[in-house]
Order: sequence, then C-alpha cells, then structure tokens
Amino acid sequence: MPSATISHGYTTLLRTSAIALTAGILLATTDARISKIVIESTLDPDTTLAGTGDAGAIKRISGRAYGELDPANPLNTIIQDIQLAPKNAAGKVEYVATFQLVMPSDPSKMSGLMWHDVPNRGGRVTIVPAERNVGDVGLSSGWQGDNAGQTAHSQAGQDFVIVPIARNADGTPVRGEVLGRIVNRSGPESQPILVQTSPVPHKPYDLDTRKSSLTAVKHETVDGKVTIDSVIASSDWAWAKCDMKNPFPGTPDATQICLKSGFNPKLLYQVVFAAENPPVLGVGFAAFRDVAAFFKNEAKDDFGTANPLAGKIKHVISRGNSQSGNFLRGFIHLGFNQDESGKQVHDGAWPIIAGRRIALNFRWAQPDGVLELYQAGSEGPQWWVPWPDTVRKLPERGILDRCTATKTCPKIIEHFGSAEVWALKLTPQWIGTDGKADIPLPDNVRRYYIASSNHGGYIVPTPNTMFNASLTGKTLPPPNCPGNNFGTGVLAPNVMPHIHTVNALRQHFRNWVMKGVAPPPSVWPRLDKGELVDATKAAMGFPSIPGLPLAVPTNFIMPTFDYDWGPDFNANDGSGVPTKLPPPIKQVINMKVPRVNADGNEVGGVPVVLHDAPLGTYLGWNITAGGARPFHEGQICNYVGGMIPFAKTKALRDANGDTRLSLVERYRDHTGYVAAVKSAATKAVAQGFLLQGDADLLVQQADASEVLRP
Repeated sequence: MPSATISHGYTTLLRTSAIALTAGILLATTDARISKIVIESTLDPDTTLAGTGDAGAIKRISGRAYGELDPANPLNTIIQDIQLAPKNAAGKVEYVATFQLVMPSDPSKMSGLMWHDVPNRGGRVTIVPAERNVGDVGLSSGWQGDNAGQTAHSQAGQDFVIVPIARNADGTPVRGEVLGRIVNRSGPESQPILVQTSPVPHKPYDLDTRKSSLTAVKHETVDGKVTIDSVIASSDWAWAKCDMKNPFPGTPDATQICLKSGFNPKLLYQVVFAAENPPVLGVGFAAFRDVAAFFKNEAKDDFGTANPLAGKIKHVISRGNSQSGNFLRGFIHLGFNQDESGKQVHDGAWPIIAGRRIALNFRWAQPDGVLELYQAGSEGPQWWVPWPDTVRKLPERGILDRCTATKTCPKIIEHFGSAEVWALKLTPQWIGTDGKADIPLPDNVRRYYIASSNHGGYIVPTPNTMFNASLTGKTLPPPNCPGNNFGTGVLAPNVMPHIHTVNALRQHFRNWVMKGVAPPPSVWPRLDKGELVDATKAAMGFPSIPGLPLAVPTNFIMPTFDYDWGPDFNANDGSGVPTKLPPPIKQVINMKVPRVNADGNEVGGVPVVLHDAPLGTYLGWNITAGGARPFHEGQICNYVGGMIPFAKTKALRDANGDTRLSLVERYRDHTGYVAAVKSAATKAVAQGFLLQGDADLLVQQADASEVLRP
C-alpha cells in the first residue's frame, strides 16, 4: 500500500491521506506526475485578502497533491538515492506535497499569469495585493522534506513535501555520518543541535557516545582557521535531556546533548555522529516541478477531481527569496524545469537575494544551512553560462546547461543586495573562482544590484521610519545576526529598502513574460568598470568613520571554501554522499566586493532614493557584539547589515574626525533634502527602477520626515 511506501511514521495525517491511493489505482497510471489532488479547505471569498483592484473577490484553496516518479526516467535519475526509495506496485516512487492557491473568485478575471512561490523553511507564501488586484494567481507548494522545525509534517498552514526514506536493496538501513554544531550556549541544560534555527533533520541511530565524537572549538576565523580546545571524552557527555533538576547523564534523547560540565558560551561544540534512514530530499525538486505542471496543464486528476485552474494559466513565474531562491537556482541547474512529458514548466524564474544553489540533493543534506563553516551550497557552477573553474579544477559548466540542451530555460530576473556579497559568498557568481573577468549574462537573464543594502532590504513598518531612523541610528534596536544562535549586531540596522525596486521589477517581469517586453538592462558592479575590488579598506576606498574599528572591514568577508567532501560527492551537481566530516578546506576562494564612494556607500547598483540622497552610510555587514553570545565577537554579524548616520553639521563631524559631509553641507535645510529626494526619485523612475506611485509616496514621506527640519 502507498501508506507503507510513503509514510515515515511521523503523522496520522500522512497515513490517512496515503491510504486513499490503492495499489490498483496506481497501476492504472503510467506516467510519473501528480495523480491525485485533495482539497482540504476553501475560502470563497477570503475576506482577509480583500483587494481594491479589478479582480474582485479572492478565493483561497489549500490541499495536498499526490505524486509519483519514474525512477528510470533520465529527468529523475539525478535525484540522489531515488533508486533506494521504496516503489509502489507500478514501480514508481511516491510523495505528497502540500499547496495553496490564491485566485480571483470569478475565473473570468484571472490574468493568465500564475506566480509559483517557493516556501522558505515551510513558510507558505500568499501573493501580495499588487498581484491579486490584477487577477494573477498565486501557487505556494512544498519542496522541503526533512521534517524538522517549520517543515515538520505536523505543522498546520505550512508547505512541505513528504518524501520516501532510502533503504539498501536488502532492506537494511542506509547509514552514514552527520555533522552538527552547538554555539553560544551556556549552563547545565542540554542543548539541541541546530542548523540555522531548526533542528538538524538527522539523528544518531545509537546513543552510545563512543560511536560519536564531540569536539570543543575555541575559535574560528572567517577564512576557516579553526583552533581546537579539546576532544570531549565519551564518558563526559550523553545523548540526553538534562537540567539542574535532572543532571547528567539525564534522560536519553537523540535530539539533544548533555554535558557533564555544562556548556561554555566561549566554546563551539561540534559533533559527528552516525545516522540512518536518510530522506530522499531531492524528490522535493520533482514535487515542485510536477505540482506546477499539473495546475498549468491538466484538466483533472486521475480520480476526476477538477483542476481549479484548468485552461486559465498561460504563463508561470517561479519565485523564491533567499533559501527559496537558492532552491530555484538548483532546480534549474539539475534540469527540473522540464516535466516528464517534455514540456517547459516555468516561463520565468525570479531567484531573489540568492547567490548559490540549495544544498538539497545529496545524502544527509541540511537545506536550512546558510553557508556558515562546513555548510554546503557553493560547490560547482554558481554562474549561468558555461565558464571555466580553474581554481577548483572543475569542468566548464553553467547553471543553464541542462535547460539549454532541452530548450526549457525560463526568462530569469535576479536581484541582490550587499549582504549577499559580504556573508553569502555571492561574487564568484559574477567573476568565477579566479576573479579575473566578468562572466557574461545570456539574453534570458537580467541582474540587478541594490547597493549598500541588507539581506532582503529594510521592511518599512511606518511611513517615516526609513528616513527618521537614518538620522540617529538609535530609533531601532540592534539586529540579531541570522544563523545558528549567532549573536547580535553592534551597529544599528540598515534601513535601505528593496521593496520599491521589487515593485518595479514585478511589473517588468509580468510584461517580459506575458508581452515579450524586455526589462531594463542589467546593472551590477563589474570588474571592467573598476567597481569590484579586493575586500580591504584600502582597495574599497572606505572612509574613516567614527565608531568603527580602524581595520574594519578588512578581513571581514565570508569567503567561499573549496571543501573536500570525499570521493563520493559530485561537486558540479552538489549531489552524492559526503564522507569527510568536517570536510577539509582545500583552499579559500578570493572574494571581491563593490568599491565605495566618499560616503562609504557602494557604487555599481540600480538607482535607489535613499542611496542617491543618503542620510548615512549603509552597510551590507555588521559587527557581532559579545555579551551572552561571545563566540563570534568582533567578526561579521553573518548576513545582516548596519548603518552609521551622517553628522548634522560640519562642526560635529570635524569634532569626531568624520570625513563624510554633514547633512547641512549636503542639503542645507529640509527643503533642500526634499528636493534631493525628488531628484533621486525622478532618476529612478526614468531608468525603470521605481514606479511613479512609489516615487510620489517617497517624496511625501521625505517632506513629512524630521530631516533638517527647523
């Protein structure tokens, strides 16, 4: 029965859902695809999504899609361990994916465009009013199958995929080693092993600590130099839950570690353990493909359930932020934009603030990783067209190789900010691993850089926060450094926005896909224009700013590492089986960063009002504070930005040794500042990177702000 094939034994939901698919019915299907959809809830109209546009009332549908894959199909054989997945009576590999549809209640008001959003760590995506109001359809569907944290199969309202477990041909468990880390933890309580903010999805199959190793690390540099403190004796720790009332050795628990002497916050703890039963996570790529293909092309499922979008979808644009954008890059690279009937799935793809490929399609993958030390995701080509990788001695390859061969490449828009350069290892995508030349872009790709901005940009909570917060830098609390309990930033948050650029790019993308109207030319920092330089203060031309250590940001960037994952790992595709943990670092890839102007703000980006009429220095990096989480103190605050305001007057800046012009020197008074904002907005509109409505609003907000107000 499929329930035995698919089920991990995690939830009653999965078991009862899968029972509906009998072996006899599955034998009747011949092609690997979505064979059944189950509508679990319908809101029509959904009053929480009331719009103001011509589309009228909005309907929301959520449910599950049951899929099956032919493990012999060349489009699927690239999925790691698919041959070790259980098969149903028809020889197919099964999965279940959750989904949500958002659409006009009146089908006649559908625009014909569907946005297929990639959930980030299970977070279901609902399209925004600007898309709902013009009749676009939103599809959010699951891809992440590790059943941990927000992708746990018991999570209501989340999107995930339930994938099979790999087993050896003789039925015995597949086993292998897994690496986990515990950082910035203190006290006698046991601690979970996290990747980003979720539990590591793999667990030890034997709680005997003699079969694992636990190492305490005193220090790690951004370029991968590690200072070991000690290897902890197996008798001094346990796989267990413990605290003051239940001290060491505690109660056995495969998800936590208990230390006899308690955790020292100045140390990082690194465990390597033997796990079993790896989920076939690469099935998530196929699930995302097949759900889109069903809603785009099919009239009904094998049981007669109608496709609620049948005949209404002409164009599909996939879209993902950060981790989800990395998923899209991996999706395209591995050839999943072609369905098993040979058709192209997505007409457009929008990987947002995403400069690598997702670490998903290998055994024991941890897709929640964000490229901290020993996390995969920068292996193989990160660039679109074939390009030599002489530094890592890998073949000339590009992300678009497979879809180019099958003529299934989508139109692509990608945009980034400064945080992706400094902490998320972006620039090899632009200049390769040797950093000697700009890699050309193909005609179907547009690239836009939002200079001096945080990861995803600042989300403005109130109209004037963006302007007023830039005045002092103290109206907002210091940001948390993203990652595994990483720390807190020293500098105020960076308030440079992405939203206005995104609004313009959305309109361009719709016109490109639906009407064939090309977006503006790509804009990003380039070597051939002198805009990309070494990541040193001198090369960047970074000014002297009070409150910053003199050396910052020299030796501050998180570089790409050339790891040795072992002979069974395929670096080009990011597939295979890693066997060396932690992986030795063969070499550190030299990184480049954008040059900055006299204000410390980056050059080479698209026009943005706050950048072109600045109130301070906006940074793609921040400095990690000490305190209760001291391990990364003084280093880059992972991928979060910072901000340092300009002095109000020349006298104040001179007193502090600040080389940047003051607000009065730049704008004279409030009226002068508003005029500068209006000029910057006019420029951005003219170049196609700001909508006129957003420009008018920004000018109004600047006029209402406190900037140089008498």
